[in-house]
Amino acid sequence: MAENEWPGIIDTHVLGPEYLASADRFADTAKVGNWDEVFRILDSEGQLTPNQWRINGDSWCAPLHQVAWHGAPVEVVVQLIRRGAWRSLRNAAGDRPVDIARKHGHDHLLAALGVPEIRDTEQRKHAAWDRHLADLIADRTQRLKPVRFRPVASEVIAVEPLPSMWFGYPGMYGGFNMSIEVDGLIVSSWSRVVGGSGQRHAITERGCELVEEGFV
Repeated sequence: MAENEWPGIIDTHVLGPEYLASADRFADTAKVGNWDEVFRILDSEGQLTPNQWRINGDSWCAPLHQVAWHGAPVEVVVQLIRRGAWRSLRNAAGDRPVDIARKHGHDHLLAALGVPEIRDTEQRKHAAWDRHLADLIADRTQRLKPVRFRPVASEVIAVEPLPSMWFGYPGMYGGFNMSIEVDGLIVSSWSRVVGGSGQRHAITERGCELVEEGFV
């Protein structure tokens, strides 16, 4: 899986048993704070990103959330971020790792986990983008077998910041590439097995507009 890929698929029926087992082992290892094993899995197995949460769980806690809960050494945060961990990723309760560290009094982690605070206007903007993006994904995949996934969080793209984020959709033989340009979310989507299937949309708070098609 690519470093900047959204690991959002939560439908276990479309994921291979080896991948599911690896993701569960990864989540178990982070939950108990075995950081050496977390790093070994990331560096040697190559299937997972450091932003992977338990696929069939309901907390959506990635390793940085567990680091914050345990109050691990700062060096653990540094090593995870070097491997691509996102400090702005929220769990199911809406908490970022820095929020968890603050709640548990782990002040030594606040600087390493710190991210810019998001104003209310920015939160509303990202919420609107995410709704329009979810509608776009549903529209582009309506002829495929439905797959459950956690909605993509555009906040992560903006705050990290990431040059782009990829979300591969099972059965599409392609997916969605997202980037932020001029205060809008640009989404390119395609199927590798369908010539000319490419479409590019511009998403703003007002809606989603098709701006290019026919590529790939």
